[in-house]
Amino acid sequence: MLPLHNRVDPFGEIHAVAARGMFTGNRGVIHDPDTKTLLRRRWTTKAWIVCSCEYKNTRRQVMGRNARGGGAGWTELFFLDEVTALAAGHRPCFACRRDAAKAFVGCYGEAFAIAEPKVPEIDLRLHRERLASGGATIEIDRQGLVKLPDGAIVFDGQSDYAIRAGKALRWSFAGYDRLIGFDDFGLGEMCIVTPATTLAVLAAGYRPVWHPSADAA
Repeated sequence: MLPLHNRVDPFGEIHAVAARGMFTGNRGVIHDPDTKTLLRRRWTTKAWIVCSCEYKNTRRQVMGRNARGGGAGWTELFFLDEVTALAAGHRPCFACRRDAAKAFVGCYGEAFAIAEPKVPEIDLRLHRERLASGGATIEIDRQGLVKLPDGAIVFDGQSDYAIRAGKALRWSFAGYDRLIGFDDFGLGEMCIVTPATTLAVLAAGYRPVWHPSADAA
């Protein structure tokens, strides 16, 4: 059986690959439940969330009909880990990952000096910045990598790399497969994949969940 078209890369693009990843999430209904294929649209809401794959023993037919009235419900997307989901412009779900969502919003408030942040405001900012919904890339060179918080993802023109503890971990759908130092990058320009708002949240202390391969690397 061919894999479904529901696996998300750090740029927020959706692919059909066998590996599923640690987290699910959604951007609204973007699939045809009869064919289990994606529609042309890639979101129906500005609230892009990342969810736990297990929640209250809920069982869903992936990309099927999961709404109470027999409709499609939301389209299940999958991410290697939370670092990947954040780079794609998603944020933690308040229903199934409430503690993480509260921590994310708290760090957002700290980062932007907002006493009572509103989630729709965060979603609107992310929607303007995330690359998959038309946001602009931010250029950076290897000297600027030291300024990025752990959990940021950059692209060097060939591969995506996640920043962790002063090193860069090469990303793939199956996991992180290579660890390199910043000086090992070439002198050319790179781009930051993670939205600017999320970078500020990470810098303010939010700690995303990493795939186990990050520790192995």
